[in-house]
Amino acid sequence: MRSWKFIVPAALILAATAAQSQQAPLSAAESDPVRMGWMQGTPTPPDKLVRFNDGNALAFPRNRWSFAHFREILPTARVSRGAGPVSPLPLALRPDIAKLTITWPGQTQPVNWVDAFDASYADAILVLHRGKIVFEKYNGVMNRDRPHIGFSMTKSLYGTLAETLIAEGKIDERRTVVSYLPELGTSGFADVTVRQLLDMTTSLDFNEDTDEGTKKFGAFMLGTGFYPRPAGYTGPATAFGALTTVRKVDDHGKRFDYQSVDTEVLGLIIAKVMGKRSHEVLSERIWSRIGAEHDADIVVDANGQPIAMGGLSATLRDFARFGEMMRLGGRYNGKQIVPAKIVAGIRAGGDRGLFAKALWDYNTRRGWSYRSQWWVRHNANGAYMAIGAYGQAIYVDPKAEMVMVRFMSGPVGSTVDMDPMTHAAVDALAARLQQAR
Repeated sequence: MRSWKFIVPAALILAATAAQSQQAPLSAAESDPVRMGWMQGTPTPPDKLVRFNDGNALAFPRNRWSFAHFREILPTARVSRGAGPVSPLPLALRPDIAKLTITWPGQTQPVNWVDAFDASYADAILVLHRGKIVFEKYNGVMNRDRPHIGFSMTKSLYGTLAETLIAEGKIDERRTVVSYLPELGTSGFADVTVRQLLDMTTSLDFNEDTDEGTKKFGAFMLGTGFYPRPAGYTGPATAFGALTTVRKVDDHGKRFDYQSVDTEVLGLIIAKVMGKRSHEVLSERIWSRIGAEHDADIVVDANGQPIAMGGLSATLRDFARFGEMMRLGGRYNGKQIVPAKIVAGIRAGGDRGLFAKALWDYNTRRGWSYRSQWWVRHNANGAYMAIGAYGQAIYVDPKAEMVMVRFMSGPVGSTVDMDPMTHAAVDALAARLQQAR
């Protein structure tokens, strides 16, 4: 299994990671960003600087600082929380939750779940039960007011937003990309439907589960500006320009394949039909309505277009508010923010047969599906997840009335590698919380 699944910048910044490849990475405690002294001192010593153009800002161990400071690393736009009141998240801390132990394949001795997460480079963890905070912990430079990059958790917000516009009749899930964006008529997206974008059943030469697709991903990220460009770079200068280079491989709709560019096109369609940039729509329809405590930030390209596939940073509590809204069927903060039928459709999941045909062997997610940019577990509790590289996660468990949010920043971007530990933890949490009925 490839350790760079759900690849993000650190995996491609070879110059910054070459030295580490010859030795074991620093532990979570050793790489604590406060202990490392990143960006401390006036003036900051050269060896403590975290700068994007140096090619090391998003690589371990500097990522332990940069993931919590994205607006200082890359250009971002504000996702406004609006002027409304903050929705309350009452504290109901439970010591028994912090003491739970778990085991998982390869780890036969019981381990405290918080210690397991911390050892896996957790930056922050929060657990809600029935809308109340029963567990909350911050490490390193994190605190309740500091945003953290969510990477591909961003996709789930955009998928939910797109579904809302479909329910309103503003987007037709049966229409093709070219009918909304004729500028992509010569690309592999031309005959892709909106539904195929949402469920990632496109067949493109961008497949992140292949060597060639990984190269395309790196080239795309250079185009968006998410990766530092080498001297003499002559490739696309914007996200849209990079999208025009994507080519079709086979008929669409045959299988699930994780392809981040699908979400980028989805964001452009949202912008096209609404007549404004997609992050502004995200603010109006979701972020300003959940009673978020803080504005969020989203990475933008050279043309100011938001990176829908993975650019959103927000606080732990605000991501939890979004998760709680989903748990409650779209109704939160005194209003129906997302139609209940949309949440029900996401929870029901996508085509498990198409998911099983994916090129990647999701051996830790067998029986799952992917629907509207959410990972659906199909377990007895009806759980589903927003997942981002390096271990970012929003876990929604309707039966246990639980939402878990986690931020991480370690040396490996793979989320699949963390699945056994993650699933053991959320299952233990759900079981304990259901005992409290």
